[in-house]
Parts: sequence; structure tokens; C-alpha cells
Amino acid sequence: MPATLRPRAGLDAGRLLALAALILAGVWFWNAPWLAPLRLLVVLVHETGHALATLLFGGRVERVIIGADESGQCLSSLPVGWLPQIAVYSAGYVGSAVSGALQMILAFRFHLHRAVLYAMGAWVTAMGMLYAGNAFTLAYCLGMGAVLLVLARVLPAGAAKALVMVTAVFTGLYALFDLRDDLWSAGGGTSDAVLLAMRTHVPALVWSVLWTGVSVAVLLVAASVSLRRGRTREVDALEAVRSAAASGMPRTRLDP
Repeated sequence: MPATLRPRAGLDAGRLLALAALILAGVWFWNAPWLAPLRLLVVLVHETGHALATLLFGGRVERVIIGADESGQCLSSLPVGWLPQIAVYSAGYVGSAVSGALQMILAFRFHLHRAVLYAMGAWVTAMGMLYAGNAFTLAYCLGMGAVLLVLARVLPAGAAKALVMVTAVFTGLYALFDLRDDLWSAGGGTSDAVLLAMRTHVPALVWSVLWTGVSVAVLLVAASVSLRRGRTREVDALEAVRSAAASGMPRTRLDP
């Protein structure tokens, strides 16, 4: 194929600018009161990470609680063994990063934004019905679940994609912001890093640094995949013609 017709490798500048704008907006407006429902959503993502890891390793989830002050708890019977317990404690922060990464890839790369909203609505509703530990958690989960399902149904494609990108960015930022706080307060409090340090005798700061590194790596890989420029339809059509020709299509020839 001539060089001028080959798809150029690299990142899509438009997507990169959109993601950068969302990250800046997320940082700037993080503590805005009107974004409290979204922050509660990412708190629920964090606690869901703990719950999924607990179930995966054979433990039992008793209840999940989120508070109006944006606190969160996953109360469960931990699985036996140090490795499963490390996985459970790590799944909050790292799980938030993975969730944000998946949302980013599905919205940017595969354009499955509406399906993501439906899945999020079903997940939030299920968490409320199965594990809500108080009235506030139940009310929030049922209300937010209904909102997400309705938005998945009625939003135009562009608005649905934008909403998924916003939730992806906030989920990733939540993981990084809370890890940042743990790095500065690893010597006290009841953070996941401190609780895991009590069980493993590995300093909380070590867990915080490790989780930060993993989370940043996951988000960077997701950004690289999401922002990579796709092949254009014209190039794909040309490739199809070339493939058909190479497979033995009859060709015209001039009579001597």
C-alpha cells in the first residue's frame, strides 16, 4: 500500500484533548457539592472491589455501607490465608483503577457507552438489593441505579458516551486521590493500607506505594489503548479490495 494511504500510528489528538479536559475538570471540581452523587458512585465502586474479591476467594459479604459523608465499608467474613486477604484489601483501590480503565476502553475504543450505562445501572441496583447495610445505602443504590438505567435508555449517543467518560475519569481519580491521602497518613487511621499492615506486618506505606504504582500503570495502559487512532473506513475498504484481488479474483487481460 502506498505510504500516503497507510493509517498513521499514534494517539488520536481529539480523544487526548477530551480526556485531558475531563481530568482537569475532575481535579478542579472534585469537591463541588453538586458532584456528591458521582463521588458516592465511585465509593461504591471501591467497596464493590472488596466484595468481589471476598466472594472470589471464598469469603462471605455481609453488607456494604456508604455514608452521606462519602465514607464506605464492606463488612465481610474474610477468606482464609494471607494471599486471599491481601487480594481483598488491595481490591478497593486497584479495583477502582481497573473499573475506570475498563470504562475508558469501552467508551473510547469500542463505543459501548450505552451498554456500559445499562451494566452500571444493573450493578448499582443489585448492590443495593443484595448488600445494602443501611437505609441511606439502599436509597442511594436504588435511586442511582434507576437514574443510570433511564439515562442509558434516553440519552443521545454522544451524551451517553460523555457520561461514561466522566464516570471513568472520576473512578480513576478516586483511586489516585485516596491513595495520595493514604501515602500521607499511612501511620494512622483505618485505611485499607493500615488494616492490611496490621495483618501482614508490612508497613502501610509500602502497600500504598505498591497500589499507587499498579493503579497508575493500569490507567496509563488503558489510556494508551483508548486513545490510539483507529483505522479509517477508507483504508479498511482498500484493504478489503486488495485482499479480494490477492485471493484470485478474475482479472482482465489485454489480447495480444
